[in-house]
Amino acid sequence: MKLRELAHGRTGDKGNTLNVSVICFDAKHYAHLRAQLTPERVKAHLADVVKGDVVRYELPLLHAFNFVLRDALGGGVTRSLALDAHGKSMSSALLDIEIDAVSSPTPI
Repeated sequence: MKLRELAHGRTGDKGNTLNVSVICFDAKHYAHLRAQLTPERVKAHLADVVKGDVVRYELPLLHAFNFVLRDALGGGVTRSLALDAHGKSMSSALLDIEIDAVSSPTPI
């Protein structure tokens, strides 16, 4: 299944660093996404763009994650020749990652 079925995203930038937040639609999916969305997996999924480290910050009270993607904007907004120099489409790109389906509870 696609991540976008369980969460939505927001993106921000500062220089050559990009922030991508992933926010669960339902709190019950937070633990599942915590196991699925490792920094290594996010970096691999966005490898064509992200050249630096990926750091994950967990926000359990908000049922969200903030990923800081370094060296991800081609040198920064004022230096990049990329069509999306701000990286606003990266949240959409990340939401396209395949994750394991959420298992349904076994009926009693």
